[in-house]
Amino acid sequence: MQDLAGGFVAPWDDTRVALPRHLYVHVPLCHSKCAYCDFYSEVDTGAPEHAAVVGHTVKLLRGWLTPHVRWSPLDTLYVGGGTPTVLGPHLVQLVRALTEVIPLAGDAEVTIEANPESFSPKLASALAAEGVTRVSVGVQALDDEALVRLGRCHDSAAALGAIRAAREAGLAVSADLICGIPGVSAATWERSLRGVVEAGATHVSVYPLTVEANTPLAGAIAAGEASMPDEDATVEGMNAAARILGSLGLERYEVANYAVHGQPSRHNIAYWTGRPYMAIGGGAHGMVDGEQAHALGLVPDDRTDVGRVRFSYAPHLLPGDQLQPLSSIELMTVAEAAREDAMLGMRMTDGISDSLAEGAGVTEALESLVVDGLVEHVDGRWRPTERGWLFGNEIFSRIWGVVE
Repeated sequence: MQDLAGGFVAPWDDTRVALPRHLYVHVPLCHSKCAYCDFYSEVDTGAPEHAAVVGHTVKLLRGWLTPHVRWSPLDTLYVGGGTPTVLGPHLVQLVRALTEVIPLAGDAEVTIEANPESFSPKLASALAAEGVTRVSVGVQALDDEALVRLGRCHDSAAALGAIRAAREAGLAVSADLICGIPGVSAATWERSLRGVVEAGATHVSVYPLTVEANTPLAGAIAAGEASMPDEDATVEGMNAAARILGSLGLERYEVANYAVHGQPSRHNIAYWTGRPYMAIGGGAHGMVDGEQAHALGLVPDDRTDVGRVRFSYAPHLLPGDQLQPLSSIELMTVAEAAREDAMLGMRMTDGISDSLAEGAGVTEALESLVVDGLVEHVDGRWRPTERGWLFGNEIFSRIWGVVE
């Protein structure tokens, strides 16, 4: 059998190293840059660039196919950005091309990030026909003045319309919201939370507004043209989200994520539970285990202690046939990988098991966090407390700071 890269593909059960069953694809284009965003993206220039991004992305994916590895059917595919939906019909082509190179598992979760100004009922239906199962809509707020201050290109009506369009196409919907926006009252924040769920979102991600260096928001604050987010108001907003979303039937399963029972983001859970995932595109980050890294040539042959490798692509677009280079490769020992699993696992409401804590050598650190009221130990599992959700960085740093 020939694959689209022109090479022979052995059956799925051959002896080559199986690559991850999770794939992230970065589309680095946006209509414009939001005031708070420090993710890599470029301003969209139209259809010729769309076609080039699709071709380049698929070529990068094919480039990972070597005689030493094989793809497994994908459990999850996540196309993020940037704003993937600026591609319009080319986004449908991208999904089709990706899944021709790597087939999807029968129950695969396929997620597309969408912004309201570039998402339509027609696009929603076309994506659903290509096997997309859910969209993550960048709502951020249902307050038009706040959206203007954030540099968003849509208003509240468009955001709610995007959610409804996705639902009508048979897609599950996740809505992103930002809390702690200066000038947004508690009542308005509650209306945003309730509004996205009433429109049909079955998953909500709630993030505090943070001021990143070299963003328009940081510049506006330095110039006295905008206010810093208030820490107390942000905490109150996060607490309100837990209370209100819980009352609407969404369960908290991660520090910032809520879902109707049985509908969490399987792709993001893969990140937080240490499962390897591939990544494609400028600015994208991926992670593979030691065996996969050796098979891909990311690790010197004499490094037998490597348990995990994180890699990222250079954050820029390349013209013509030039392939995106990797800009960083980070090698982690088996012990470091275990400690990272323990740290990331404490983002989840389920926490981590005794066996993982012991294997990572972090039991003593967790016991100290119990004393401080940030962690609880119940039925053989270590979990963040309600207070621990608000001081997650302290939990993570104390776990990661353990030295064997």
